[in-house]
Amino acid sequence: MAKDERDPLEVLKFELNFLEKGGYGRSPREPWRAHFVFEDSPTCMNYDQKENPAPCRECLLMQFVPPELRKQQIPCRHIPLNESGETLDSLYRWGNQFEIETAMKKWLLATIRQLELERAREKGQAASATAATETPVH
Repeated sequence: MAKDERDPLEVLKFELNFLEKGGYGRSPREPWRAHFVFEDSPTCMNYDQKENPAPCRECLLMQFVPPELRKQQIPCRHIPLNESGETLDSLYRWGNQFEIETAMKKWLLATIRQLELERAREKGQAASATAATETPVH
């Protein structure tokens, strides 16, 4: 698989919807196994890809992983979810499912909001630049 070219905003909105609809609940096929955020979601570019998975470095989620943690085996587990620096990795060790999903939902909402604001700002700048280069017709 080539570099993940999906739109980050759309992927995060999908992930939020997946989370809110209970996508990380227990599976009837594997009730003994907890599900991992991102990894067990269709959001993962390697979802259902047992053979020849793409390297995580190609994933669009890498932009949210601190540079010094991008070489971890599962980098998306190291995305800081809040100001105190909690990550999925730390929550898997010390949190419960409710805490994990709550932190993820807050992070998703904040990140989606930030991406939408950045895009609105970019559109505004592009519109201003276009208006400045147009010559008025008299």
